Amino acid sequence: MERHRSVGGERDNPGFDSTLDEPPVYQEADHRTVRPSVVSAFGHDTLDRVPNIDFYRNAGSVSGHRAVRPSLQELHNVFQKNGEISVPDTVNDDDEGSDGTPSDDLESAIPSDAKGGTIKFGWIRGVLVRCMLNIWGVMLFIRLSWIFGQAGWGLGIVVIVLSCVVTTITGLSMSAICTNGVVRGGGAYYMISRSLGPEFGGSIGLIFAFANAVAVAMYVVGFAETVVELLKDNDLLMVSEINDIRIVGCITVVLLLAISVAGMEWEAKAQILLLIILLVAIVNVFVGTFIPVTDRKKSEGIFNYQSNIFLENFTPDFRDGESFFSVFAIFFPAATGILAGANISGDLRDPQAAIPKGTLLAILITGVTYLGVALCVSATVVRDATGNATDIITAGMVCNGSSVAACELGYDFSSCAVEKCKFGSINNNQVMTMVSGFGPLIIAGTFSATLSSALASLVSAPKVFQALCKDNIYKILHFFAKGYGKNNEPIRGYVLTFIISVAFILVGNLNVIAPIISNFFLASYALINFSCFHASYAKSPGWRPAYKFYNMWLSLAGALLCCVVMFVINWWAALLTYAIEILLYVYVKVKKPDVNWGSSTQAVTFVSSVSNALSLSGVEDHVKNFRPQILAMTGSARSRPALLDLAHSLTKNYGLCIACEVFEGPRSETLEEMNAGMEKNQLWLRKSKRKAFYSAVACNSFREGAESLLQASGLGRMKPNTLMIGFQRNWRTAGIEAVQSYVGVLHDALDFEYGTVILRTNHGLDVSHIVEAEDENEQQALDKDMMPNGGKAKGLFSKSRKSKQVLTTRVSVCGPPLQQDDKMNEKLLEASSQFKKKQPKGTIDVWWLFDDGGLTLLLPYILTTRKKWKDSKLRIFIAGQPGRCEQDKQEMKSLVEKFRINCTDINVIDSINVPPSADSYKKLEDMIEPFCLHEASRDTAQAGAMRKEHPWKITDQELSTFEEKTNLQVRLNEVLQEHSKSANLIIVSMPIARKESVSDFLYMAWLDILTKDLPPTLLIRGNHKSVLTFYS
Repeated sequence: MERHRSVGGERDNPGFDSTLDEPPVYQEADHRTVRPSVVSAFGHDTLDRVPNIDFYRNAGSVSGHRAVRPSLQELHNVFQKNGEISVPDTVNDDDEGSDGTPSDDLESAIPSDAKGGTIKFGWIRGVLVRCMLNIWGVMLFIRLSWIFGQAGWGLGIVVIVLSCVVTTITGLSMSAICTNGVVRGGGAYYMISRSLGPEFGGSIGLIFAFANAVAVAMYVVGFAETVVELLKDNDLLMVSEINDIRIVGCITVVLLLAISVAGMEWEAKAQILLLIILLVAIVNVFVGTFIPVTDRKKSEGIFNYQSNIFLENFTPDFRDGESFFSVFAIFFPAATGILAGANISGDLRDPQAAIPKGTLLAILITGVTYLGVALCVSATVVRDATGNATDIITAGMVCNGSSVAACELGYDFSSCAVEKCKFGSINNNQVMTMVSGFGPLIIAGTFSATLSSALASLVSAPKVFQALCKDNIYKILHFFAKGYGKNNEPIRGYVLTFIISVAFILVGNLNVIAPIISNFFLASYALINFSCFHASYAKSPGWRPAYKFYNMWLSLAGALLCCVVMFVINWWAALLTYAIEILLYVYVKVKKPDVNWGSSTQAVTFVSSVSNALSLSGVEDHVKNFRPQILAMTGSARSRPALLDLAHSLTKNYGLCIACEVFEGPRSETLEEMNAGMEKNQLWLRKSKRKAFYSAVACNSFREGAESLLQASGLGRMKPNTLMIGFQRNWRTAGIEAVQSYVGVLHDALDFEYGTVILRTNHGLDVSHIVEAEDENEQQALDKDMMPNGGKAKGLFSKSRKSKQVLTTRVSVCGPPLQQDDKMNEKLLEASSQFKKKQPKGTIDVWWLFDDGGLTLLLPYILTTRKKWKDSKLRIFIAGQPGRCEQDKQEMKSLVEKFRINCTDINVIDSINVPPSADSYKKLEDMIEPFCLHEASRDTAQAGAMRKEHPWKITDQELSTFEEKTNLQVRLNEVLQEHSKSANLIIVSMPIARKESVSDFLYMAWLDILTKDLPPTLLIRGNHKSVLTFYS
């Protein structure tokens, strides 16, 4: 059965690797599965396929089930009846991407159940449990009573609610982002990078992974401090307090690392055990508030539920310089565990459903728990207590001051107003232990809270770091991208996290680093919120989150709120966080990683561009804002580098430059080559840092293509106004049609009121034959490297660019002969890069012979403002009448000064009208001899017949009519040779040939003789509309 092919015998591959210099020609690999077409639901045999999810999977899928739909060409091209129709339906990638490297395509991955032994978690174990454990920290058992003692339960509720508002908004934004497509591993990094691009994602991913690694040390030190406190109470210290913290901390991290490396299943089991202990401890607090209190507890300020205690604890009582913001700063880090589930997104069975459900429910449960525990303590514990059972109220005492509630309950704690007491919610961090039904359970709960948070961070940091390294944004870190085992565990990342954690544990005191880590987490939250806002603001059709309960303005408010909270927690830590993030952002921006994730930044850029283009269209052009917008006829982007470099120097980052190519021939033969080259040429322009666009058309002739480009290029006011083309050096051998086409393009440019610029260099401009030879050699070497298995290429297609007959004829306006020796090629290559280098000290000679609106003067001035041309000074030459040279010079000097253009010299040439020398004219005669009709020596009938047979030839009448203009071009070359032979660049006013009066070959002779044997020369003719003004 034969395969239905498109024209050219090759089918388009959606997995085409656009990073190569040339588009590969794909050949079918032996292992490719080809299924015959089926009688579809439409009742007939067809190449068309019904919609299927497999068509939308990423290229380079690891699953081996990426389907390839028929190409448009296969359905649209002329049908070739070869029997039964067939088309490849499914392709196998042998677990490799299209570039031959292992691919990690989660979008098209095999369902988890189909992979033997792979562990995937649901929303409860994977997200809810992890988030709750991370949010329920030591704050719950040690600092919560102090916070409500300082702020009162009125402002205490505000502290908790405000924290929950920040985390809830972030949760809503995260839910919207993660339901807008399949989520891979990497959690916050993945969501931010895919939404805002690699610059934001790469910067926040690195500091977020680092923050999680240091957070491990923070939680472990908290655990170690509790253990050492117990050892100290029982007089069991090993060395000293600080060293015991280090010893216990290091041992703990080793054990946690062992659990993590053992696999996600063991880690999940450990988390469940810790959750049970934590839940029992929380319940223990509530139970303890209902157990009747002893006299000893009452002396320590602990009572059963009392309304007067509850009311007394309503108002704030800030002490020791504390304020609402400082108390909030201490509590908020307890709420920063909401990303614990998202961080292991790669290990979730269904991240899109699990992350929103688990995260938001965890925020609700933990928020209610914090409020419930805090309110219970506020209703049962007074702020100050002496702990002395004898401090009771005697008869006749009046209850006033700060301990009214205790006084009413029979205890006198008024001495606490004079000296600091050891008991009460504001003085003792062990209030929860004393309130609870069984104190040791609170210690166990504290252990559970610290260890669970440490374990979650120890898992999160390597997972996020591995995802960052896989994207290869920081190439030096790619070593850590490798995963091991059935779950692709980041063992190298675990080891790095372990080293970082131990390093900070050995410091022992993390009070300085703690606010920085909190700010790192907050920066992540801010960017998640901003990502949601940005994607919504861009209104990209690709932004279609399944989760609808979000609002773009609420997300923006959440982002701003996170930024404010960063400064509330610690202003210098916030500034440091911003500084680190900006530095990393700039680094990634400069490195320009070769990734394209369809970020909202691209969408907003597009929207802004359209908006700006529309705004610009509503404003009339003004001469002060004129800048050259160049349509450069370069052929392919690499064919004429000198022409492109000079055009780029004129436009740089401030104007439009379009590199254009015309594919000449029947459309059926040219379209394939043109389409294949579009992305390739634009990619080359970007990689070579040429700020230009590439445009191509397929037409029957070069002139038709150029005419289409002249008329249709650009958008609104952003359209070309200057044509730049290379001089056709081979015009005498190119043939009649080629010359007529070339001169016709010049006529068309003037008809469409374009400024026209022609560049001529001695060695020519076209290096396409050298580029093609280099590409062919490179591809042959590449083909050898890609066949390690006895010559059999791996992957979906074997890539090759076999030497084949070019399907089209490309017009070369300055092409060298096909056979050239190495020496000529070396000179041509050297000349082709002359405008890419910094120009030596010298001059740009401007021969402003005719007033064309000022373009002939403006373009060289623009060149002198560029870094490469700063050592080249302007010299202006004008034609003057004999006897008034000084007057002409002063007039030109005055005009140039009014234009505010600096030039080193103004020269008036009064000998231009002198007839040229016989030798010079002889060169012109030899040049045009083959194209002259010589009809004057024949009779009238014969002359008429000759003109009819050769209408393109130069007649004797034409030579006579334009004798003076012809002599002028010859004489100008003599003057140029005399005055500008050593210039870096010569600018000359381009002569105009009147249509249907000057033949094409005579006009080409004018251009040739004018610029012959000179340094690089630009012939310029503006559209005779002013581009310079001396008005402000």
